[in-house]
Amino acid sequence: MIQVTRINNQAIILNSDLIEQIEMVPDTMIALTNGQRLFVKETADEIVARVVEFRRRILQGLQPHPLHNPPVREAVGN
Repeated sequence: MIQVTRINNQAIILNSDLIEQIEMVPDTMIALTNGQRLFVKETADEIVARVVEFRRRILQGLQPHPLHNPPVREAVGN
């Protein structure tokens, strides 16, 4: 999941697996696999960098986004 900013300044969290393509028309338009189109403030390069970083963190076994993944409490022994 990555964070992007809609043209109206609303921040949203986007499932990056749904991105089909990104176009600069002149605003950045993200086309999703479900047919939805999102217009965002970020450039195509910024979006790609966020997706790469998100996937890198997953492959390294790190929490993808610490703000949206609260730490897991360890079980207390009996």
